[in-house]
Amino acid sequence: MAAAEDVTESRLLLAEYDRIKEEQKTRIGFRDNLLYFTLAASTAVLAIAVQTKQVQLLLVIPVICLVLGWTYLVNDEKISAVGCYIRDQLGPRLAELSGASGAVFGWETYHRGDERRTLRKRLQAAVDLFTYLALPMTCVTTFWCSPATPPLLLIASLAQTLALAVLGWQFLRYAEW
Repeated sequence: MAAAEDVTESRLLLAEYDRIKEEQKTRIGFRDNLLYFTLAASTAVLAIAVQTKQVQLLLVIPVICLVLGWTYLVNDEKISAVGCYIRDQLGPRLAELSGASGAVFGWETYHRGDERRTLRKRLQAAVDLFTYLALPMTCVTTFWCSPATPPLLLIASLAQTLALAVLGWQFLRYAEW
């Protein structure tokens, strides 16, 4: 019976905090590695396309950027959602239970008040848009300007352009300015 009494709402909330912070940390590492992997994969495809002079290979880069860009965006949103949940739900519940006069998990709000945060967020959005939108659109445009553009690949490139526009819109929509 003593073990059951040790389970309190505060302990459960602290355990939840530990678990979601661990998830957030894992997602941050995964998200950051996606950016590097996207650049490496795109560079490899670009090198092969240049060496073989097969301009149609450039259409692989938008596919890479669409798949990895969407994965990056989803992870980034979940990272932000964890922070929001801690600030808006978990922290206040724990503060109420503990009778704390100030905010619980102060770092979750403190680091958001940095005066340079807005600039960093804008620069990160620019990097994300360059990597996942400008780079693949440059490849599509290069394909369009090549002397021979097979009709089926032209249609595919138009579909990629539409998909990239949607991805870019989602990046802007989820950006924290």
